[in-house]
Amino acid sequence: MKVFLERFMSGAKEQDSGQFSKLDQLQRQVTAMYGLLSNIYGSDKLVLRAGKLEALQLMRSDKIEERVLALQKLVFEDPTYEDLPSIEEIPAILETLQDEIADTVARRTVEEELEKKIGEKMNQRHEDYIREIKLQVIKESSGPENAQTLKRLAVLEKLESKKLASSAMEILRPESFDEVIGQERAVKALLAKLASPFPQHIILYGPPGVGKTTAARLALEAAKGMKGAPFAKDAPFVEVDGTTLRWDPREVTNPLLGSVHDPIYQGARRDLAETGVPEPKLGLVTDAHGGVLFIDEIGELDPALQNKLLKVLEDKRVFFDSAYYDPNDPNVPRYIKKIFEEGAPADFVLIGATTRDPEDINPAVRSRCAEVFFEPLTPAAIQDIIKQAAAKLAVKIDAQVPEIISEYTIEGRKAINILADAYGLACFRRQESPGTPVYITVQDIYEVVQVSRLTPYVLTKASDEPEVGKIFGLGVAGYLGSVLEIEAVAFPTRNPGQGNIRFNDTAGSMARDSVFNAASVIRKLTGKDISNYDIHINVVGGGRIDGPSAGVAIMLAMLSAVQEQPIPQDIAVTGEISIQGKVRAVGGVFEKIYGAKQAGIKKVFIPKENMQDVPVDLKGIEVVPVQRVEEILQHILPDDQAGSLAG
Repeated sequence: MKVFLERFMSGAKEQDSGQFSKLDQLQRQVTAMYGLLSNIYGSDKLVLRAGKLEALQLMRSDKIEERVLALQKLVFEDPTYEDLPSIEEIPAILETLQDEIADTVARRTVEEELEKKIGEKMNQRHEDYIREIKLQVIKESSGPENAQTLKRLAVLEKLESKKLASSAMEILRPESFDEVIGQERAVKALLAKLASPFPQHIILYGPPGVGKTTAARLALEAAKGMKGAPFAKDAPFVEVDGTTLRWDPREVTNPLLGSVHDPIYQGARRDLAETGVPEPKLGLVTDAHGGVLFIDEIGELDPALQNKLLKVLEDKRVFFDSAYYDPNDPNVPRYIKKIFEEGAPADFVLIGATTRDPEDINPAVRSRCAEVFFEPLTPAAIQDIIKQAAAKLAVKIDAQVPEIISEYTIEGRKAINILADAYGLACFRRQESPGTPVYITVQDIYEVVQVSRLTPYVLTKASDEPEVGKIFGLGVAGYLGSVLEIEAVAFPTRNPGQGNIRFNDTAGSMARDSVFNAASVIRKLTGKDISNYDIHINVVGGGRIDGPSAGVAIMLAMLSAVQEQPIPQDIAVTGEISIQGKVRAVGGVFEKIYGAKQAGIKKVFIPKENMQDVPVDLKGIEVVPVQRVEEILQHILPDDQAGSLAG
């Protein structure tokens, strides 16, 4: 700016150098400076400025000295200038004024640029503020939603509107105890323990697919309407599978009992995490408060988690702890303080279901629970289930369909699945002949059986023809009984006393001991030394015998083979054989009898000590209790043959 002024002033000097006198040059310089001031401040403001600085008269004077003095007052903004400068002093004064005016112009230029930028920033801030206020108003009026979240919500609602038909299992699930077939005793026992004024924790044992879960759910509904039962009308039934329950030993997550989300862990609420407050997450035991907590496959539950569950059963509350909890922190909500100080309520009835044996369940859990055993389904029960399901589906079936299905399964759930698959085939076939009713044929069932690669559940069937060296024993696996086809052959040895006995390699040591016990009994009964025979004993199908319960059956098969006397094939025996010929008690008699019924056995011999295990209202099979093997011989053979076989 100063350079500009110097050029302006020097140009004026050069223009005037040859034409004007020195005084005229000074006059022109002064006039030029007034013009600059007028451009800087404006004419009106310059006049006002001169009036305030007592320079207005001096500025309008014809004398150059007075005009220069006025310039001094205006430029330096100082009214105290009083001395008029001389002509000789004016050039130096003008030079000083020129520098000051240049500084003023520079400052004003910078200030104008700053003011412009400040104005732009302020306008931008104002616009941002207005925009933020608008967004806040929109957010408050519409909540956390935006266009994207609303679009996703619309997609979910559209998906919800599309529903397929209910599955066959949903339609055919029993809705009352009258529809739970084959479990009358178990249902009665379950209701007696649940509908009491003092309901008990219960464990339900039994094979899969016999209605344990359904019975538990129906039992709670029935108990709600019974006088004296403690359950309210809205008592919850919380169902969970023990095989899927996972928990963290650090208690970061525990869906069964509940957990605490500390502020430093992912999952804590933002408002609580920011204030350092731990957040308890209540578990299923609290959800079940006042009702039933049903744990399917409770035997698969983690042992450590079972022990924690026992503590809850004792206290009827769940207690939480966290190093981040400060009872004196004013930021802690009252409900969180109550949970930490008093615990969460968890007063419920536990019903566990399992397919395991009682010995496999935690003894501490068993000691706190009543036990109810569900029975294996008989072929007749399966047939009734099929007829009931067909009625619910409103479909006609061939008369042989229930019997055929009962040959391939003893599970009610599996039987219904077979029927549902056949129903689908019948519906598909009806498309070829519109208007015809849905009818499930025998061929539909066999097609389902072939596609699903099913095999008959009972491969061994009773027969009316007696055979030598062959008898049916009884076994049990889990809660399912079955028949064991045991056969034996005997050949005299070439060299007396050098006979061998061969038995299944898969048999356990106790079963092998039964063979030697049987040999002693045979020698005692007949006087024959079986060391004079080569005897081969076989369990058809390679069944593994790991226990003494087949001892009597093995003895009878060996005795029949040695004596070459036939044995009826519509009987089955179970029991441990002693070397004195006594029939000792064994386990699983209840299930073994049902297994015998499925194979068409007409008569079962069991140890007399096991009579308390026989179902009270058993039909379709005769159960004969015995104490010695001689009693069995008297029942299965005519008197003359029994005497021959025993002597």
